[in-house]
Amino acid sequence: MMGTNQVWQPEHYDNKLGFVSEYGKSVVDLLKPQRDEVILDLGCGTGDLSNEIAGTGAKVVGMDFSAQMIEQARYKYPGLNFKVGNGERFELDTPVDAVFSNAALHWMKDAPSVIRSVWNALRPGGRFVAEFGGKGNVEIIISSIVQALHEKYGIDAESQAPWYFPSVGDYSTLLEQQGFRVQYMTHFDRFTKLEDREKGLSHWINGFAADTYFAGLGDQEKQTILHQVEQLTRPKLFINGAWHADYVRLRFIAIKPLS
Repeated sequence: MMGTNQVWQPEHYDNKLGFVSEYGKSVVDLLKPQRDEVILDLGCGTGDLSNEIAGTGAKVVGMDFSAQMIEQARYKYPGLNFKVGNGERFELDTPVDAVFSNAALHWMKDAPSVIRSVWNALRPGGRFVAEFGGKGNVEIIISSIVQALHEKYGIDAESQAPWYFPSVGDYSTLLEQQGFRVQYMTHFDRFTKLEDREKGLSHWINGFAADTYFAGLGDQEKQTILHQVEQLTRPKLFINGAWHADYVRLRFIAIKPLS
């Protein structure tokens, strides 16, 4: 993962938010890694998908902004190469065949700088394959957090979102302006069941949104907001006895031309 304001908790991420890597396996299928290819996993988190890619015989470098996540990745997969790096501004010593990213690009709000860094990291003919949050992602959850903060404490959190959720038009334009050829891009709903039937939503908020939206609040105030958000979202997101997230994803393949 990336993001300068987010504090990552590797154990919480692995134990309560494991669905992120599970869904990412289909993005690895889209990548189609080949034996001996060199692939950068950008925003690798705790390394689960880096390990999936390495299992195909490719050579993987996992990069993440969070030193804590990289420490956990090295502990879990000591045979793989992981490094701390900023996805918005990074350089590699030698070009790679592909850059892969799952559920991380939306944490990198300076999208043109990310795309430029990826372009510079790829060899001619290399590919950029990724999935991340698209326009409308977790709209129900976030609007409920904003509403609860305003109603309970008079806090205006409308502009505090730590993410960048672009449309197909937004992101494909940025890729093409850099010089990429967009081979494939899709924007789709993926209503996602969260782990832990009763506490799934609070685990999601604590893992991904609390550092931004709850900054400055005491523990009791945070619990009050969590309870209010659960009440607001329950009719739409608590389905068949389990919490869900209203995910909307953007998935793409972009090619750096040979010349």
